[in-house]
Amino acid sequence: MRVLLPRLPRRPWAVVLTVVALLASGFTAMSASGAESGCRVDYTVNKWTDGYTAQIKVTNLGPALGGWRLTWTYTGDQRVTSAWNATVTQTGTSVVAVNASWNGALATGGTADFGVQGTWRTADPAPSDFALNGVPCGGGGTPSPTTPPPTTPPPTTPPPTTPPPTTTPPPGAECGGAVICSDFEDQTGPAPSGAWRFTAPDCQGTGTAAVDTAVAHSGSRSLRVDGRAGYCNHAFVAATADLSSVGPVMYVRMWVRHTTALPAAHVTFVSLPDASQSGRSLRVGGQNGALQWNRESDDATLPAQSPAGVALSRPLPTGSWQCLRFAIDTSAPKLDTWLGDERIPGLHADGVPTQDIDQQWLVRTAPPRPTALRLGWESYGTGDDTLWFDDVAVSSAPIGC
Repeated sequence: MRVLLPRLPRRPWAVVLTVVALLASGFTAMSASGAESGCRVDYTVNKWTDGYTAQIKVTNLGPALGGWRLTWTYTGDQRVTSAWNATVTQTGTSVVAVNASWNGALATGGTADFGVQGTWRTADPAPSDFALNGVPCGGGGTPSPTTPPPTTPPPTTPPPTTPPPTTTPPPGAECGGAVICSDFEDQTGPAPSGAWRFTAPDCQGTGTAAVDTAVAHSGSRSLRVDGRAGYCNHAFVAATADLSSVGPVMYVRMWVRHTTALPAAHVTFVSLPDASQSGRSLRVGGQNGALQWNRESDDATLPAQSPAGVALSRPLPTGSWQCLRFAIDTSAPKLDTWLGDERIPGLHADGVPTQDIDQQWLVRTAPPRPTALRLGWESYGTGDDTLWFDDVAVSSAPIGC
């Protein structure tokens, strides 16, 4: 049975809420520049608990350059874990970014854009002591020119946007032999019971979970989670099944419906405790408006949260049931993700590092070993959402929608 939610009328205060949400988000923008300076730097950061990305734009206000080297110092405990469109290294609190082979030439007034992703624990202030080729941004000097590198980006082969053709039929939607095969029709009360139990890993707030008899993908019941913003608002329903022997490839299929678009800040709605991370989780959620994988032990993301990486993922549509499927290889660091029948190129790790996709993810070579499945909501900053889960399956064989 499919039951659609009623469309709520627009309220005159909707615009006000949008403005408040933007002001309350983790975005911070700053610039370092001066009237007589040799450069200007715009540093725009999106941060969440324990992590951040920063988009950095450097503008050359001095003579033309054939190559550039931007330096800055973090005054907090930030640690850069990956970068795009530049080679970035960090020693202590000092960070050095050097142009890529194709974006080194900077004419007077020219700009270069690159970004970093990293972690932090206690403080994440934006840096302010940028220097371009040794000359402080905001100072009166001019950067010294360097030997020009090639200006044409190297050719790349774009990742496939659809699964390769196969000669075998797609997997069926039946899951009778799966370790988990649940449409929640066996739930008899308002609280999850039997093979499903409420849990709040780490800490619990105002988020809730219940069995819903008004909205379902099939049958008359689904699992509803009312997720709330804030790091200590974990609300999940965990399957009691032990998944430690599922494999060598673990296939997961679920139908999910939610009400609010994925936010810019990091959120999680599927969590799989992972023995290879000493019980920390593989997490499926979103960031920068698109689906992503996140590894709790080192905060690695798939795809990288560069603009190019995010563009290779997909948003999770709101207001309708969506079939989400994963294939997790427990013998190699490989992952695949499908939304409906589309394999999402940015959520594909094949063991060969690819810029903007799995280069950061594959720094860790140990294959994952999920042992359990949790469905719910975990926010690391901003982001409320109401979600429904139905027709959930976990198996050693492929499962279709």
